[in-house]
Amino acid sequence: MTIIIFIFLLLLPLIGSADQDAFVGVNIGTALSDMPNPTQTVILLKSQNIRHVRLYDADRAMLFALANTGIHVTVSVPNQQLLGIAQSNTTAANWVSRNILPYITTTNITAISVGTEVLTTTPNTAPVLVSALENIHSALISAKLDSQIKVSTAHSSSIILDSFPPSQAFFNRTLEPVMISLLEFLQSTGSYLMLNVYPYYDYTRSNGAIPLDYALFRPLSPDKEAIDLNTLLHYTNVFDAVVDAAYFAMMYLNYTNIPVVVTESGWPSKGDASEPDANPDNANTYNSNLIKHVLNNTGTPKHPGVATSTYIYELYNEDLKAGSTSEKNWGLFNPDGSPVYVLHLTDSGSVLANDTTDRTFCVAKDGADVKMLQAALDWACGPGKVNCSMMLQGQPCYEPDTVAAHATYAFNAYYHRMGMADGTCDFNGVATVTTTDPSSGDCTFLGSGGGNGTFTNGTSLAPSYSTTSGSLSLCNSISFFDIGQALVLFAVFL
Repeated sequence: MTIIIFIFLLLLPLIGSADQDAFVGVNIGTALSDMPNPTQTVILLKSQNIRHVRLYDADRAMLFALANTGIHVTVSVPNQQLLGIAQSNTTAANWVSRNILPYITTTNITAISVGTEVLTTTPNTAPVLVSALENIHSALISAKLDSQIKVSTAHSSSIILDSFPPSQAFFNRTLEPVMISLLEFLQSTGSYLMLNVYPYYDYTRSNGAIPLDYALFRPLSPDKEAIDLNTLLHYTNVFDAVVDAAYFAMMYLNYTNIPVVVTESGWPSKGDASEPDANPDNANTYNSNLIKHVLNNTGTPKHPGVATSTYIYELYNEDLKAGSTSEKNWGLFNPDGSPVYVLHLTDSGSVLANDTTDRTFCVAKDGADVKMLQAALDWACGPGKVNCSMMLQGQPCYEPDTVAAHATYAFNAYYHRMGMADGTCDFNGVATVTTTDPSSGDCTFLGSGGGNGTFTNGTSLAPSYSTTSGSLSLCNSISFFDIGQALVLFAVFL
């Protein structure tokens, strides 16, 4: 009976929420050699219906540009200013007087992040972190702004140890005194835990233990889901597992009513040779799925229906950032306002209006097994009812005469025939969605606006390749695919 009661308590929903409905915002970094001016940035935000932004400082020009837009703004106290603010109420009051009061009547400042990842990047200031938050909050009380502006501090998820299974997670023991004081402050002020969640790093540092699909929110069949055996909760993505690990870590310290807001999450679109998974397709997939996941308000397995509002990292690529190529390429947009890639966000809500789903394509994965590609091609042109006549010899899509090229044509035709629905670009793991148009010459693919990518509702003969020649022949084949299901081949993350 005791065990049953314990599990019931684990599954209770949060008492409060950071916001009634989840939102998706963006972080705005400024380490660009060609940084757009604040007015241009606000024009971009408004054009994309972005209603929440997080700044890494309290830039005067940016706050003025955001005036009268209604956009919710989180400003930040830079880490190097923490010590002075923690040691002096007067310094904290001066910071609020200089960085909040001149703008608050017209700019919708709703939160202050006192430092960023202080406990992991500047651990020598950890003992004074909570004092800095308390002094900023006291200054807001004096200005009668404490009910309008929440005070918190953004953490790296690395402060949580043993994050899977989530029910066994706990905060780094050396940080426990700071975390208890911080959680007490957040609870008493009605604020929330700010957490930076990066499944990209969890995936790349897992030595293959975490499947890529699990990191990217791709659909998983039930037998591929990760299960927390202590709670029997099923996890289909890294993001939810990390967020729930934070909830369990707080519960371990007896705090159960503090919401989590994810202050940074994203995926790089470009990397060094050693970072092959930092590419536009994966970045597009992650951020598109993240946005849809947040806005559908399903919450996490531990707290279903509880909003997990999230800020995407980040608005612009920052070419002046130090480090690897991936560090410079987390942005959704180039400095001129053009998208780095086009998100596929069908029915995701109004945020990020650069959604043009008809410009996504389904292609054969690089390095996919030729026999599996052939079987998938046979099915698409047979039971899948794709018109593959354009790939016959002498037709526009015959060249290049390879299994991968012809499979890409057939996969894309089926994907668009099925309305680009989730799971229709999988083909037993040998296909993937991309924003790169595979059309070439006179061979125009569906999604690029041309006319060659046609299909019929009737059954067509299935093209296959003989074992002795690369030329196209026609035969009927039997499919081993289950229509409408996305089957995955990866092992569960344990």
